[in-house]
Amino acid sequence: MKKNNADRRNFIKNATVLGFGVPVSLATISQAQANTSSISNQSIVNSKENNIQTENEFSIFITTDLHAQIHTHDEFFWENGKAVYKKRGGIAVLKTMVDQLRASHPQNILYDGGDYFHGHGIASLSEGEALIPLMNAFKYDLILPGNWEVVYKKKKMLFDMGHATAAKICANMWHKTNDAENGTLIYAPYWVKYIAGAKVGFIGYTDHLVPKRQSPAYSEGIGFTHATDNVAKYIKYLKEVEGCGIIFVVTHMGLAQQVGLANDPNIEGADFILGADTHERVRVPIQGKFTKVVECGAFGSFLGKLDIKVEDGKIATYAYELMDVDPEKYPADKKTLALVEKAAAPYQDKMNQVIGYASTPLVRYFVLETPMDNLITDAVMWKFKPDIALSNGFRFCQPLAIPENKNQVAITNEFLWNMLPVDSTAKMGEVTGLQILDWLEKELENAFATDPSKRFGGWFVRFAGMEVNCTIGKPKGQRVNWVKIKGQALDKNKLYKIVACEREGDPNDTLCRIEKVTNPMATNTSLHEVIKSYLASNSPVAPKLEGRTIATDQSPTLLTQLQGTTYQFR
Repeated sequence: MKKNNADRRNFIKNATVLGFGVPVSLATISQAQANTSSISNQSIVNSKENNIQTENEFSIFITTDLHAQIHTHDEFFWENGKAVYKKRGGIAVLKTMVDQLRASHPQNILYDGGDYFHGHGIASLSEGEALIPLMNAFKYDLILPGNWEVVYKKKKMLFDMGHATAAKICANMWHKTNDAENGTLIYAPYWVKYIAGAKVGFIGYTDHLVPKRQSPAYSEGIGFTHATDNVAKYIKYLKEVEGCGIIFVVTHMGLAQQVGLANDPNIEGADFILGADTHERVRVPIQGKFTKVVECGAFGSFLGKLDIKVEDGKIATYAYELMDVDPEKYPADKKTLALVEKAAAPYQDKMNQVIGYASTPLVRYFVLETPMDNLITDAVMWKFKPDIALSNGFRFCQPLAIPENKNQVAITNEFLWNMLPVDSTAKMGEVTGLQILDWLEKELENAFATDPSKRFGGWFVRFAGMEVNCTIGKPKGQRVNWVKIKGQALDKNKLYKIVACEREGDPNDTLCRIEKVTNPMATNTSLHEVIKSYLASNSPVAPKLEGRTIATDQSPTLLTQLQGTTYQFR
């Protein structure tokens, strides 16, 4: 015991900050190889047949990318090559489900993988505060900041996360100082729990590309480092000093990055990566060279359930299941429903206002082109009449389906906030055809880089007025085959008028990550105003896939960035 305590004190003295405001040095800590994974020759136990826990078993229940979706909603499934829509989610439904599972699996850990406080009008208008009592009602054990936790900026992130009662971890999010160095970690890098005869450690990481993916102003004052900078060190420490026999690396980096990390020697010794960010629905753990990866969907539509059997303090067997949050199976918890109604009350009249109608489903699940973003960019084209209208490759927003026996569905303010939870100002400018071509190549690299660590969490950018033919499997900078603008071949020397959303913190001459834009000018019109005006004049709208982006080596209905595995989104 004395030796262990001495080791602990020595590590705290010499290692990086452990999230408690203690500045220490990295210099004396070697990046030694972690021990081999404790998962070896495991048998997979059918979780449906393993509902009665013994004293050497525990369960981890995983939510992630809730995006403040507090109500039951339409959800998209891909079945037999077709889109199918079912009612899923709702905070009160999820609460019933979690309570039942906790009752039948009393040795448990409830974990959320981030992007909890943003993605709905109620969250945006309250800057996340309305979600705090809802999260705390669940009594989460552990939470991780996602890429969208920064959207209300650093001070508000600290407030929202700080008022959550769960433990918070993140080993790569730093207080940024005025020099080239990072300061101390914002949150503790890891969390340890003794359960079912095992000491279990969790190490947390969010996406290091947050400042590039999103408006730079959001993450001002925060520094980010890559997970591989210190994950081997923390695995080693948890094993050798904390005495953890089981280690989970919890991440909000996107499935491609997470599978890339699972193949990196720095992760050796970790038993699982519990992932998030890209809303992927991993139903069978993806095996990398050194560990396994899961990701548990989004919007409160799904719950990940990982059952662990322990022998000698390590994983003997495991069972993983991705469970639907089905309101027909789990009736809404009344107390939680009252909390939802209380949180929504100040905003509900505004949220319920109908702003238009759609006669085709509004969907945003496809990687290359989506009906939902076609609606948004069509509205921008209608309002400003540029050559090209642009939209970021947003991923958030559950679908809006056509009700059974109906020919259209109402679009409300609530759904508008789901589509565009940041009401950015439209901005215009001029760019050459060459700039457009270079930009398209960069955006294809962001989505499909061979190096997973360079992939953004979002999908390919969306647009109106332009057609793009590409080949994803080609090398970087060579993926675009041809581009047409308003039916005419791209002229590299011609100036084209573009309109896109303004990103707070970008240089004035940067628009939708296109740099050195000529004659940049804010329109003083928000995207919400544009959409409302468009719907008022054009309802019912019927957006669909039109071939605005065609990949010669992928289907127009491509549903994941991840290539080279048996994983399928469904």
